[in-house]
This record gives sequence, structure tokens and C-alpha cells, in this order.
Amino acid sequence: QVQVVYSGGGLVQAGGSLRLSCTASALPGDTYAVGWFRQAPGKEPEGVSCISWNGGTTYYSDSVKGRFTISRDGAKNTLYLQMNSLKSEDTAMYYCASERYKSGYNMCRMTTPNYWGQGTQVTVSS
Repeated sequence: QVQVVYSGGGLVQAGGSLRLSCTASALPGDTYAVGWFRQAPGKEPEGVSCISWNGGTTYYSDSVKGRFTISRDGAKNTLYLQMNSLKSEDTAMYYCASERYKSGYNMCRMTTPNYWGQGTQVTVSS
């Protein structure tokens, strides 16, 4: 079973920045799309940003476009999410996820992706 460690979550004031990371004991192979999802209390999960299985496309939800940047470091088995200009509505539990043979868009549109581990909490105070 893949072990995952999250870091970078926490409490930040509106307008601030955080960089989330999830480090897996092994990233999925080249046939897998990877991405970040979030879920706030009482709300549906939202695909925030996803990278297609072949690395060719990256998708961002409209709510984070221009503020968040996703990246991956294969050598470190780590997926990152740089979050700038944070807003109170970004408050949520954030999760890494992977799915096979998905484009970035299709993966982020999934309602039940394959989440990694327990996620990390991000709280933005206004």
C-alpha cells in the first residue's frame, strides 16, 4: 500500500500563500493523471487542479485559475500545489488523487477520485 505524507496546510490570512505537498512512497506510473481536490464542510468535493496522464495538459477550476499552480517532482515522488492570494472560500480539506488514463479536465470533474491518504486542512481567515 502506498504511504502518503502531506505537508504545508495550516491557517493563513486572506491574501496569503501556502504551498501544499503530498509525498508518496511511490508515485503512480506514467498512465496516471494526478491532481488536487478539496472538500469544505457541507459542500461537494471539487477538483482544484489536475495534470493529465501524459503530462500534456493541466486543468484548473475557475475558482482557483490564476492563483494556484500545480506541479510534480517525479524524483521526489511529490505533488505540489502553490496557492497564492488565498480567500476564505479556499478553506477546505485538500487531497491528492490519481486516476488512470484521464485528461486533467476529466480527472478534476470526477466526483469520487482515488484519494491518497487523509489530506491536509487549509483554513483562510478573513
